[in-house]
Amino acid sequence: MSCIAIIDFETTGISPNMGDRATEVAIVLLQDGQVVDRFQSLMNAGVRVNSFITQLTGITNDMVQAAPPAEQVMREAARFVGDLPMVAHNASFDKKFWQAELARCGQAAAHPFACTVLLSRRLYPQAPNHKLGTLAALHHLPASGRAHRALADAEMAAQLLAQMQHDLKTRYGCAHVDHALLMGLQRTSRHMVGGYLKQRAATVSPAPLPNRPAVSLG
Repeated sequence: MSCIAIIDFETTGISPNMGDRATEVAIVLLQDGQVVDRFQSLMNAGVRVNSFITQLTGITNDMVQAAPPAEQVMREAARFVGDLPMVAHNASFDKKFWQAELARCGQAAAHPFACTVLLSRRLYPQAPNHKLGTLAALHHLPASGRAHRALADAEMAAQLLAQMQHDLKTRYGCAHVDHALLMGLQRTSRHMVGGYLKQRAATVSPAPLPNRPAVSLG
């Protein structure tokens, strides 16, 4: 399987378009169902963290003020990811912050994003909901740390993605579960999932591995 970067942000709110900024980022690299590298850092974007966010995440203003500048962290994160395709749980949220924070550094962020929420709706319609904690409990995935901290959530999302890759191989006969398959699956309507996966099961040639600089922090 090709290497995939799973990302999670902690932020001051729900939208960079409303002035919200990232306070923490974590990225986990998954290859062949195994975590092969990690990146994590708090970041100082020069904004205050309100009491609700502190209660939810445990991230305080003192922690953020002592962190490296957001631009520095995001440049390091971009080097860590390189050209790898990306995955996030509720990817529309993390993709917005990835693009917005990199734009502040003058860097492009054209990475394709697959979403484990959309994928779980196709693969696990029986789940009571598609929150990360619910899906982790459904599949008996091991705890990875405090919820609503970036590395713990990225690790959990990586475990969930590995479970999905395993199920796609063993239940649906998809020998090569690459990012392109995930992107196609999340765009497929639920009643067409079986047909899509049957078609993809006949495709066994792996895609070339994207380039990634050898940079690892955190």
